[in-house]
Amino acid sequence: MRAAVYRGPGDIDVEDVADPTVEVPTDALVRVVAAGVCGSDLWTYRGQGTAAPGARIGHEFVGEVVETGTQVTGVRPGDWVVAPFRYSCGACRFCTTGLPSSCPGGGFWSREVVTGGQGQTVRVPLADGTLVKALPDGSAPDPGLVPGLLTLTDVLCTGYHAALGARVTVGSTVVVVGDGAVGLCAVVAARLRGADRVLLLGSTPTHPARTQTARRLGADEIVTVRGADAVAQVMDLTAGVGAPSVLECVGTAQSFATALDVVAPGGAVGWVGLPHGVDLDLSRVFARNITLAGGIAPVRAYIPTLLPDVLAGTVDPGVVFTDTLGLSEVARAYRLLDTRQTVKPLLDPTR
Repeated sequence: MRAAVYRGPGDIDVEDVADPTVEVPTDALVRVVAAGVCGSDLWTYRGQGTAAPGARIGHEFVGEVVETGTQVTGVRPGDWVVAPFRYSCGACRFCTTGLPSSCPGGGFWSREVVTGGQGQTVRVPLADGTLVKALPDGSAPDPGLVPGLLTLTDVLCTGYHAALGARVTVGSTVVVVGDGAVGLCAVVAARLRGADRVLLLGSTPTHPARTQTARRLGADEIVTVRGADAVAQVMDLTAGVGAPSVLECVGTAQSFATALDVVAPGGAVGWVGLPHGVDLDLSRVFARNITLAGGIAPVRAYIPTLLPDVLAGTVDPGVVFTDTLGLSEVARAYRLLDTRQTVKPLLDPTR
């Protein structure tokens, strides 16, 4: 089959690889219908991750079950499924209490499992604990819903995790730091949680698609400067006190500092940006009674909560996919994302 392979810094392309097989009775094989390229994939692309040349890549995919092991009972061949970015058993104390991201038997695509999501077929360990049927009967959803369903594998659930960590409730004023796919999905999540006002911090003027998408998803105001200037604008927009709920969706030292600067005393920062170069001064948090909550999103726990809204069209997070390319164009997809010429690419393995 064909799959994306990391060859070295700045070099990811499609190669012929061995077809995956059912290796243990709890496995399933999923034919990928759509896959996403994630901002976190750029760490590998840039040579800043731990992947060695020859590694497979990708952790966002949806598709159709084509084969199951003898112990799999929750899905069967022909079922159309959503796969969270980390597989999990569904039965341990972490899985049953809403934290499948900490499942000791779980792992990540292309790391603990050789196959990655950016390919034609994926071996899914612990299929019963991991896969979620898109529709109760397992049938294929309307094609127009596929991009939205693909966001459930990562970015929508990650944005929702930030909203929960930031204690977004009905009537909240919310600041979202970051206008990538996670930040845009955090706007969606804040609205689902009942936020009354959402301010988005990003660099949208140079990327009109981000501005249009942010507005469409529910951002009221967009702050297009960074650092101290961004903090000053937020303070002007919040009567000088900041916002009670701040969603940090980038993970850089600057974005985290901005989040702490714009959160109101007694407020909460929900952080989901993969941290790099962040040196947190806890005295700032302590003095203002700031709550920090977040980390890696327990995506499998959130899919059942968010799936009905995606299916019903209550939300349309699929618009964060601003380019659809064939799997054969994966190298171009990474270049577009790395240079911020797209919000998020969707890969079609049939092309």
